[in-house]
Amino acid sequence: MSPSDPCASALILTGPTGSGKSRLALDVAERLGAEIVSMDSMALYRRMDVLTAKPTAAERDRVPHHLLDVLEPWQSASVAWWLERARACCRDITARGKRVLFVGGTALYLKALLHGLHDAPPGDAAVRARLTAEAAAHGPAALHSRLADIDPTAAARLHPNDVRRVVRALEVHELTGRPFSDWQGQWATPPAGPPDRCLWLDLPRDVLYARIDRRVDRMAAEGLVDEVRALRDLSPPVSREAAQALGYKELLPHLDGKEDLPTALERLRTASRRFAKRQLTWFRSLAGCRPVREELTFALWGLRMENVP
Repeated sequence: MSPSDPCASALILTGPTGSGKSRLALDVAERLGAEIVSMDSMALYRRMDVLTAKPTAAERDRVPHHLLDVLEPWQSASVAWWLERARACCRDITARGKRVLFVGGTALYLKALLHGLHDAPPGDAAVRARLTAEAAAHGPAALHSRLADIDPTAAARLHPNDVRRVVRALEVHELTGRPFSDWQGQWATPPAGPPDRCLWLDLPRDVLYARIDRRVDRMAAEGLVDEVRALRDLSPPVSREAAQALGYKELLPHLDGKEDLPTALERLRTASRRFAKRQLTWFRSLAGCRPVREELTFALWGLRMENVP
């Protein structure tokens, strides 16, 4: 990120799903006199309030939030699209004399915000279609194993079932002869900006998983099943990107009458824990981000702790 970037002075609070970053961000933003810009790729979508645990109306009254509910579920958004709008938010907020606090856990948005977008070559539809067909025919693990042979760094960062990104990494290597991780090398360089501007919440694993379990229970009580049913029945249908929201595909077997709700919710708990584990891997590998406990967040940003729950 260059010093001229409108988001260069923004603070960033991130962390895995269920870590409590959204709740903590409200207290931090009030003390900073900041407005919150969402860094969550799923919170962009309307009609997905329970799935994405969006801030309530009361919480949005406490602190202004941006980049929530800006797309319909059948629409799509790229990292470049989000970054352009995030920078527009930064310009608007700072022009009004307020601080900017980014909050969310989408790793690619975080990387783009800190380091900009890398200049990997454009996609090749024919290569991508062939690799995708190979994944369907031989299984995702086969493609991931091939990536591990030619680009172990990229393979270590990608889950074997993340077919889209594994295909992209193989595509870039095939088109350029260079490992995808080489193109992403800029992300290993500490970004410009004040020290400790990017903090990620690092909870003990058992505490994090217990929070995730409680979050799933809360989602169920708040109408998760009805929300997913409404999304499934939309016309136009939910986009490929929006369908990646945790809880959407996990509830479909229940809605189709193939399993009971407790089984579906347990699958969602498991998927959420696995997702959190992958997020932690991303955060640990990203230069410029510091792991913290909640109380250290306040100390590093020069804020007092009184009345913090």
